[in-house]
Amino acid sequence: MAAHAVDVSSATFEHEVLEASKQAPVVVDFWAPWCGPCRALGPVLEKLAAAYGGRFKLAKINSDENQDLAAAFGVRSIPTVIGFRDGRPVSQFLGAVPESQARAFIDKLLPSPSQIEQARAAALRKAGDANGAALALRRALELDAANDAARLDLAEILIELGRAAEATPLLDEVRPDVDLDARIAALRAAAGFAESAADEGGLRRRLASNPADHEARLALAGAYAGKRRYREALDELLEIVRRQRDWKDGAARKQALNIFNLAGDQPELVSEYRRKLASALY
Repeated sequence: MAAHAVDVSSATFEHEVLEASKQAPVVVDFWAPWCGPCRALGPVLEKLAAAYGGRFKLAKINSDENQDLAAAFGVRSIPTVIGFRDGRPVSQFLGAVPESQARAFIDKLLPSPSQIEQARAAALRKAGDANGAALALRRALELDAANDAARLDLAEILIELGRAAEATPLLDEVRPDVDLDARIAALRAAAGFAESAADEGGLRRRLASNPADHEARLALAGAYAGKRRYREALDELLEIVRRQRDWKDGAARKQALNIFNLAGDQPELVSEYRRKLASALY
């Protein structure tokens, strides 16, 4: 097997294709030994895998020996080539195409320079360098002003850095996209939390004297959320729901949903409070 190419079976598909494609694109070649066009295309793909030096991975699947995978991806003729990125199939072609066409297919699958900067920003952020991540995301937007995913990442980091006023214009620039609506709403809420600068002590005193002061409780939840103290924020919102489920047209429930989106990196917390919210509502 050529460099940057690997034989894949049903047993190794998840690791070698789905998980691997979260790090770099994977080109899956469904083929069979008896297939003439497959024998023509295979060397072309292997040549490109070597030429691109690891920028993508070539996965070879013998469709005769892995009929379950072929059926799962609707392979009715071979060769069928499917490009995977971020754990899912995103493009494909059929037949033994010329090298130029295979190269064009791969080029579209590879991340753009802007997306590479975005990935670098994610690594910097994970390493604790939020300022470096913000600079990388600004570079990503310089390279591609239409990269709304990078724009949202930048807005999120600015909010975390206490610069919510800079984040709001970025959110206003995002083009309408139903797939991004929930995250945009959550980030708008986060910006509002961060800018509110509520007096926690004063709000707690108001609640001590009047536990039914939902305005104070909602503001306190916002203050906690602005500091990423999501558990405390959700506890206050749940208390509102338990006392008056439909208060202000479900304002506490809506705020909790925004926090669930913001706390996506804390799946156990989100799962716990989704159950608690469902129990309080029903």
